Amino acid sequence: MKGIFIDASDALAEVFTRMRRADDPPCHVNEDADIPASALPGLIAGYDYVIDDHTALPTETMRQIPGVKHIVFLGTGARSYMDPEALAELGITVHTIKGYGDTAVAEHAIALMWAAARNIAAMDRAMRQGEWLRTEGMQLTGKTVGLLGFGGIAAEVARIAGGGGMRVIAWNRTPREAPGVEFVDLDTLLGESHVLSIHLLLNDETRGFLSAKRLAQLRPGAILVNTARGALVDETAMIDGLRSGRIAHAALDVFDIEPLPPAHELTTLPNVTLSAHSAFRTPEASDTLIRRALDIAKSVAQG
Repeated sequence: MKGIFIDASDALAEVFTRMRRADDPPCHVNEDADIPASALPGLIAGYDYVIDDHTALPTETMRQIPGVKHIVFLGTGARSYMDPEALAELGITVHTIKGYGDTAVAEHAIALMWAAARNIAAMDRAMRQGEWLRTEGMQLTGKTVGLLGFGGIAAEVARIAGGGGMRVIAWNRTPREAPGVEFVDLDTLLGESHVLSIHLLLNDETRGFLSAKRLAQLRPGAILVNTARGALVDETAMIDGLRSGRIAHAALDVFDIEPLPPAHELTTLPNVTLSAHSAFRTPEASDTLIRRALDIAKSVAQG
């Protein structure tokens, strides 16, 4: 059984080389990270499994490559790049990797929250342009952070925020319990959170979950943090809320379209802090991610 890592960046290719072991199944590493759908059949033909970082794998394209039986997606958001159920009908199993970067993503969410609360990005931009901009920020100690969805990442955010003196509340689609976390209904979460941090998985039920109606329920002046998926939020309604000031600030690592297009409206708003879908990017998380992908490939090869 042999596979191909179809879209390894230079950094991930280096991690892959370092983390692979002698008893791992053969895997070719392709370091072209930008692959059009038309090139996929020629690239993947002859391989049994595919490791995929961020390349879209359309069902009709994969139908042309009958030898592939497994796709190992590097992360949890495979649905943003493929249709797992449709691929299953073709006999292709999609594997995802959970938990590899919980601490990394949580720390990034906390960093975005603090940067938004104190307007760090706005002051930085102004100072680079020769302006001495001094702004009044939000003191977070004693404030309420609401967690929309509660999995491994949210649990880490709760740990860090609670240690920082914040009240932590959460809503999850299925019942949960966690030390130091008060689980509430959705209306309470939206209405009481000074900071709302999004931690839902993206699927057909959660796409657009933070609709215009739900965004209007946010506590006036709330900060919105998203390190999950851009499509969970109605982007137009969020921008309207930012322009009106009802949403005080949005701190975003994920977007409807990635990379974020130049001159996108979000880049023009002063009350937005942006990062380039990098919350999970730490050496520790990357090592764990690649090793788990290889472990999945080994397990598949062993039957």
